[in-house]
Order: sequence, then structure tokens, then C-alpha cells
Amino acid sequence: MNTTNNTILITGGSAGIGLAMAKQFSAAGNHVIILGRNEERLQKAAAQLSNVTAIPCDVTKLPEVKKLVNRLKTEFPRLNVLINNAGSAYVYNLLHGDNTFEKASEEIMTNFLSVTGLTEQLLPLLKQQPEAAIVNVSSIVAFAPSVAIATYSASKAALHSYTQSLRYALAKDTAIKVFELMPPLVDTDFSKEIGGENGIKPDVVAAALITGMQQDVYELHVGDTAQIYQLSLKSPQDAFMAMNSRS
Repeated sequence: MNTTNNTILITGGSAGIGLAMAKQFSAAGNHVIILGRNEERLQKAAAQLSNVTAIPCDVTKLPEVKKLVNRLKTEFPRLNVLINNAGSAYVYNLLHGDNTFEKASEEIMTNFLSVTGLTEQLLPLLKQQPEAAIVNVSSIVAFAPSVAIATYSASKAALHSYTQSLRYALAKDTAIKVFELMPPLVDTDFSKEIGGENGIKPDVVAAALITGMQQDVYELHVGDTAQIYQLSLKSPQDAFMAMNSRS
């Protein structure tokens, strides 16, 4: 996959991994479109970038998504890369029933359903391009769930399953490549509650994505996620215990 001269849409592009991706793709000669719900934070992020367009959008709201897609078709008809990066996570104890339904509902909507919605809306435009890609930012907890983020883990398992099916479906009649990025713990505000300061830097994750896309590695296990993944193939129970021994 060529990683220059693309038009790239990144959801959750105003901070963390999304912003790191935006910086590196922009520096590599791509036009980057970043989405976010907080317009002030989005504009601050855009000020750090060149060749960027910042668009406020809540991808969990279908009317906003449809409005966005109509704008993209008109203003950015060469859009050929979609990076589904926006995420939501709650750290809580299932034993105490800490509003599990409400928290899980938000996580499933943001981490899974919004991805299917935006992807479906953009597929007609992506199909028109001679080379195109969809990147879904998943997590190793899709294979070995973390009890501390149990419903987040479930949402990423759903995303992993969907990504596999999407890749297979699009490979038949389109030029769209489907990548899945699985970062380990990353040092971002998003992961503060689970010890994110001990994680790798977002720039490392962004660089791994670019390298993986260049090499057409469709499932990218970044950092120590590769070890957990291999362990999950041998013994899902051992992978589960290894994941949860860290908490």
C-alpha cells in the first residue's frame, strides 16, 4: 500500500494515537482530515499539522455522519484511506455493577457500531479509488480480555470479528485493503486510568501502522501484543491470565 499522496480520514484525530498518525501521515505528503467531537481541541491539533482539514463530527450520531460523508464526496472526492480510531473505554469492577449497561452501551456504540456506520457510508467513495484502505484500530484485548476493561474488551472483540469479515468481503471485488491495528498499552490521556504512563508512545504506534501498510501486513500486533497474540493461539486461558496478571 502506498503511504504517500493519499487523502486520509482519521476519526479521533485530535489527540493520542490519532494525532500521532495525523502528524506522521501529514509529514509523509498526505492530506489528512481529522475528526473529533471537541472543536476547540480539534483546532489545537490542526494547528500542529500541515496539509490538514479539521471537521467537528460525532461519529456515533448517524445524521452527523451522513452530513460528513456528503461533504467529503464534494470536497474530497479522492479520499482513499479511512482510519477508524475513535474510541471509548471505562475502567470499572463488574462485581459491583457500576452502571455496566450504560458504559458498555457507549463503548459498543463508539468502538464498534460507529465504525460499521461510517465505513458503510464511505464504501461507495472508497470503491471509486484505484487504491484504498480501511484501518480499524482494535486491541489485543480482542484475544485476551482484561477484567478491568471487560466491556471495552468485548467491543474490541466485536470489531476484530467484523474486520476479518470486511477484509474477506472487500477482497473479492474491490481494491480496498483492510488493516487492523492492535496497539499495546499506550501513553495517552485515554489510557491514564489503566497505567498508560507505562505504555509505549503514540508515535511508535503510528510508525508501526505506516510500516505495516507499506508491507501489506493486514493484522498489526504492535509491541508486546505480538507475544500475547501468540500465547492466545497456544492457550487462550494462559493468555487471559497473562493479561490480567498485569492489573
